[in-house]
Amino acid sequence: MLPADARIRSRQDFGSALKRGRRAARGGVVVHWAPATVQTEDQAAPPPTPPAADANRTARAGFVVSKAVGNAVARNKVKRRLRHAVAAELPHWPPGTDVVVRATPRAAERDFAELQRDLTEAVQAARTRKANRANDRRSTP
Repeated sequence: MLPADARIRSRQDFGSALKRGRRAARGGVVVHWAPATVQTEDQAAPPPTPPAADANRTARAGFVVSKAVGNAVARNKVKRRLRHAVAAELPHWPPGTDVVVRATPRAAERDFAELQRDLTEAVQAARTRKANRANDRRSTP
């Protein structure tokens, strides 16, 4: 189970993570990885969470499991599996990071080990995507 301070709950925080996060999909999940923002004095728009708390808070995760995944039993089963997989990964994430995990309809067909592998690979891809894109741009004439 995820601790209360490690859960994304508000609509604003979900929206912020989805907008500013890097996206990666693997198997039954799509991950939106939104690292902590560094607050500067010239930024006018306040973030959804207070800036002082943003740097000191733990990494957080939120889950989106739509009706396309299946009936209520299937959706809850997928959510439980994803929460358990995220709880194992959470200590390895940098403080202040928000991660939204969206289940695809394929998630209902996958067992726990496959979902956990999908989550780990998607998080890794989202974390390294920015560095890879910068290298790709430099190598192109």
